[in-house]
Amino acid sequence: MPTIVMAKQERPVEPILKKKAFAFLEKLSTDDTLPGLHIEPIVNSADPRVRTGRVDDGYRAVLFKISDQHTVTYVFHGIWPHDEAIREAERTTLKVNPVTGIAEIRRVDVPSPPSDERARATHVPAAPAEPDSEVPETEVPAQDSLLAAYGLSAADLVGLGLDEAFAQRAMQVGEEEAVLALAEEAPAEWQGLALLDLSTGMSLDEVKERLSLDLEVDTSGTEEEQLIRGLQHPAGQLSFAWIEDNDELRRVIEDTDFAAWRIFLHPLQKGYVDRDYRGPAKVTGGAGTGKTVVVLHRARRLAVRPGPPRVLLTTFTRNLADALQRDMRVLDPDVSIVEGMGQRGLKIAGIDAVARAVLTDAGRDIGPAVEAVLGVQTVEVSRRTPPDAWADAIAAGGTDLPETLRSPAFFAAEYTMVVLPQRLTSAEAYFRARRRGRGVALNRSQRAAVWAVIERYRAMARAQGTLDFPEVATIAAAHLDLVAESRGRPFDHVLVDEGQDLTPAHWQLLRALVEPGPNDLFIAEDAHQRIYGQKVTLSHFDIETRGRSRRLTLNYRTTQQNLRWAMGILDGADYRDLDDEAEQHDEYRSARSGPTPLVLPCESLAAELDQAADLIRSWLSEPEPPAPETIAILVRDRFQRDRVVTGLAERGVEVRAVDTEAVRSGAPVVMTMHRAKGTEFTRVLLFGVRDGSIPASLKEYDTSEADRNDALLRERSLLYVAATRARDVLAVSWSGRPSALLPERGV
Repeated sequence: MPTIVMAKQERPVEPILKKKAFAFLEKLSTDDTLPGLHIEPIVNSADPRVRTGRVDDGYRAVLFKISDQHTVTYVFHGIWPHDEAIREAERTTLKVNPVTGIAEIRRVDVPSPPSDERARATHVPAAPAEPDSEVPETEVPAQDSLLAAYGLSAADLVGLGLDEAFAQRAMQVGEEEAVLALAEEAPAEWQGLALLDLSTGMSLDEVKERLSLDLEVDTSGTEEEQLIRGLQHPAGQLSFAWIEDNDELRRVIEDTDFAAWRIFLHPLQKGYVDRDYRGPAKVTGGAGTGKTVVVLHRARRLAVRPGPPRVLLTTFTRNLADALQRDMRVLDPDVSIVEGMGQRGLKIAGIDAVARAVLTDAGRDIGPAVEAVLGVQTVEVSRRTPPDAWADAIAAGGTDLPETLRSPAFFAAEYTMVVLPQRLTSAEAYFRARRRGRGVALNRSQRAAVWAVIERYRAMARAQGTLDFPEVATIAAAHLDLVAESRGRPFDHVLVDEGQDLTPAHWQLLRALVEPGPNDLFIAEDAHQRIYGQKVTLSHFDIETRGRSRRLTLNYRTTQQNLRWAMGILDGADYRDLDDEAEQHDEYRSARSGPTPLVLPCESLAAELDQAADLIRSWLSEPEPPAPETIAILVRDRFQRDRVVTGLAERGVEVRAVDTEAVRSGAPVVMTMHRAKGTEFTRVLLFGVRDGSIPASLKEYDTSEADRNDALLRERSLLYVAATRARDVLAVSWSGRPSALLPERGV
């Protein structure tokens, strides 16, 4: 039975051909001699291994057949209309790069034979044509060459494995835009990525390590054996994926958008997926750098180990957890996804749902943990404290409170960051407690006034039989710690996505869910995307990732133009990761180029809605329009969302508001910037980015400059998150005065 290797498609399989493509490849993987396949060599082709096969009367597949002793491997290159497929087969080769050992598909110049000869099924081998290595006539002065400025030469690039002609062109590039354009024309994907890395000042040795080009090239065996090794090279797997069975084949054909993310991994990503760590580990990176993809692949790898082990994949919100579960079922439907705590297999759930599950499983045994956290023993833990409870507690118990501290936001943060993590149950304990990072100093009398409000908050909740979410997580952690010796921990491995949004209570719970040891915790985070809660440091919760923390910097989602605009939102702000190390956002870059973001100021809201309606209509009427549901309008809050939906409907444009549910096909969507976290769209309009809308009012954070600055940081992050949802086209509109958070070059 032949093995199928999928080459990364330049253009996705057309929807009308997907079923036929799957049927063709399914038959091919069973028996390539079936007469209906019409697997045929091509006369005068540049590569004797090239074949075409009949998908239907009008379309043929282009493949490469690698025969090695008793095995046959077909590399699927793509599907074209009949005559185009023949021309593609004539001029395309599959060869091993002699420097790196990586398999590469190339197009070469081959004279077209007469049409009657093309139709023959008899193969006449021809020597492959060599790529054009002519040096461009017009050279950029050395001082203007971007790579020359870093001390590189064409010989260095050729020594790395880049084609000579491509290396010569790279040495003529003097601007970032030209680098991006040239990288997209690279003879092989890994060569384009190497150019992008070098253009940022990365050394040759660093590029070799990132792309696994430092591996020794094995030249033993036949050409076929070398080709198989080249297809399996870590950098080769950027462009080639080995298909294990028909179920995976169907997913690759039918789920083209996610297929590129889940199948073709950068060697760095694959390293984080496959590596075993002695303790907690962390991967960081900007939006669109593939952190979630790494987490999904790693969760799958751990979950399918013998046993199987008990694996938890969790994140901050239910929407993101639901998205992780959908993507995991696409990645591998055979992974055993379980519902219960401590079951063997993979559990995927939001962190607050995990906390609730711990309390539910504990039942009436939860009493000692409640007492350890709140100072009283109760088993009434099923109901949640309402959002306005802090305002009620301040009104009822804050008579001695200074006016500057009469803020629900201050108390929620104080309770979450100081009281619960230290499990304080008395005023005396609070007087002695460390208030690290809170930004506002409190003397003893002020602490007494604050504690009086906290006691009132707890008393009111106790009377109503409620707990808030941080209390639930803290109690769950305390319970797991209390029963660990007798019952053990519920999981063998815990993986966390979007870790920057989690609270101290969450981190205490995560630490309590799994015994410290090899591969216990794996965390993905991006400090630039923290849109909830306060900043925390992992080491404060016995989670030490220093030395086991790595960064992804290449953005796969959006274009360099969109990324540059989004990064401008962060300029001048101080971001620090979960290890309290400074984030440098100027190191992120994209592998894609596209149009400059559209900046669309308006005089009034009515004019802005008119403009939005015209823009959506123009996108939907393009010669090759995007699917309607891949267009998104992102706004600051739900009130604005509903106003936009109504306003566009009045202008004859049907859009759909999205809240907690998944995006459905059929219409452009309107959602809040918070809800957009974890999504991506081909075209995005940021609507209403005006002064007074974003940043939202920060009055409730006036208790201290530190609190206000941190709130403003989260507002920056929110706009950055929204901007980085766009894959191809980004537009930004406002009426009146623009938001002060917009990048200067974008206004």
